[in-house]
Amino acid sequence: MTSPHDRRERGVIQGTGPVAWTAAWALCGPMFTLERTTSLEQVIKKSRFLATAGPVASEQAAKAFIAAHSHGGANHNCWAWRVGQSFRFSDDGEPGGTAGKPILLAIDRLRVENVAVVVSRWFGGVLLGSGGLVRAYGGVAAACLRAASLVEIRIVQEATVITTFSDLALVKARLANFEGVQVLNESFTEAGAIITAALPEAASQQIVQMVTDITSGRARISLSPGPPHSQVPKQTSRT
Repeated sequence: MTSPHDRRERGVIQGTGPVAWTAAWALCGPMFTLERTTSLEQVIKKSRFLATAGPVASEQAAKAFIAAHSHGGANHNCWAWRVGQSFRFSDDGEPGGTAGKPILLAIDRLRVENVAVVVSRWFGGVLLGSGGLVRAYGGVAAACLRAASLVEIRIVQEATVITTFSDLALVKARLANFEGVQVLNESFTEAGAIITAALPEAASQQIVQMVTDITSGRARISLSPGPPHSQVPKQTSRT
């Protein structure tokens, strides 16, 4: 009998870029990831389907998740993962395009990333046909993701604020009142304080102007030269 690891190497499609995800798509609304691993089971025409979805931060983590949640006794362990613009999926012996790709489409349609989904199938004796397989794998994956606790991924820009002691309380209060701002670090100097904060990327220039205005230019605020990056706020969830 072929091992689950050997089967996973068949029918693997990988790639990056705009095949199922584009920068324009990301700008259409919020993106989400999973708070924790979730499983969901359905029986479709006597075949048992078990979907397991979980958060992953890299390709290596996705591979480890797939290995951990593939079942040796299943006829097929089909999967897909997406981390940013990178993705990969496998039909694991099912007809081409009927399993892995529908799982990936479920991930993308629900605007979830940094996630891996494994759908294991135990054949029940009734053939589903290509259309039936697409609906089964995509539907079970989507149902599993909908049942999961999701957290919003925010695009943030890191900033450094250098302020005097006389302006410190005002600057911290105004930053705290601005939705999406997170103070990452605060250190003190002889003249005042240095604050490192994550700013919502879409409002970063507005916040820079605000800090400059309320301190009449006394506080200096600079944005990190690096590109904006993703941040998962623990306090925001969607179930």
